[in-house]
Amino acid sequence: MQQSSIIILGIESSCDDTAAAIIKEGKILANVIANQDVHIAYGGVVPELASRAHQQNIVPVVDAALKKAGVSKSELSAIAYTNGPGLLGSLLVGSSFAKSFALGLKIPLIEVNHMQGHILAHFIAAPDEQKKAPLFPFLCLTVSGGHTQIVRVDDFLKMEVIGETIDDAAGEAFDKVAKMLQLPYPGGPLVDKYAQLGNPNRFVFPHPKVDALSFSFSGLKTSVLYFLQKELAKNPNFITENLNDICASVQKTIVDILISKLKNAVKQTNINQIAIAGGVSANSELRKKLEDLKNEGCDVFIPKFEFCTDNAAMIAITGYFKFLQHQFSTQQSIPNARMKL
Repeated sequence: MQQSSIIILGIESSCDDTAAAIIKEGKILANVIANQDVHIAYGGVVPELASRAHQQNIVPVVDAALKKAGVSKSELSAIAYTNGPGLLGSLLVGSSFAKSFALGLKIPLIEVNHMQGHILAHFIAAPDEQKKAPLFPFLCLTVSGGHTQIVRVDDFLKMEVIGETIDDAAGEAFDKVAKMLQLPYPGGPLVDKYAQLGNPNRFVFPHPKVDALSFSFSGLKTSVLYFLQKELAKNPNFITENLNDICASVQKTIVDILISKLKNAVKQTNINQIAIAGGVSANSELRKKLEDLKNEGCDVFIPKFEFCTDNAAMIAITGYFKFLQHQFSTQQSIPNARMKL
């Protein structure tokens, strides 16, 4: 089969977004996402509700992606899907659909690691776009609600985690602090919004004392909790009166920790190609601090906002590269909620 005929359907269902995308000849033709508003009332993702919503959304989303791309199901070369990590019930919906669809069409099946997809999102390009992507090897800071890692990427399918969190992820820290501040779910983007109006040096929070390339955010969450309890005891309106400064100070602390570890990785590896991936890569302060690394001799790559949060385009492009290497999975493949990169 010639490369020009390779058309991949990507399916993403690791958490609460049902997504489908079409990649042709390595170029994105469609990227459709159905969000789940049902979780807002609960202040977080409810796994059972998420899997039910995926069941309702997956057929319409895949159909919409095929129609938007102008591709018929008979033209598909393979189906790539997220096999982990993520919520098991959500993963099962996506994997079951992908397996059934591939079996019915008699085409290959490709399982994709969700975090690998986030990293390879840097190679997603439109048909008429000359994509500027990082050169191998590069370092990728992957930051999301469930993961915080520094990954050395030597090739499309050759990656090594060289640093990661020993407890909580940065995205979880943002969301938990937002909950302490009584902000609605999802709170991370709201912390970013209010932080842009505040003084990041107003309040000081501690940095964790862990190994050079390791992260830790549980102590920071505890520190913020105790700080708020103390201040609220003195002034019940403390959060309302100081929301912008609190958000700015917490955000500065989290971003400073991330950038400090990334700089350590650059020194240890002598790699100056730097990329970021994952939902938290949409954070404005983190993007700004990464841009500052250009002044230190680094080439910095930041994905478009639409490819930061969970999406199927990143699954489809990963499937495309795996297709080229004939890395196919079988109908016996089982989703893994704690899959490692």
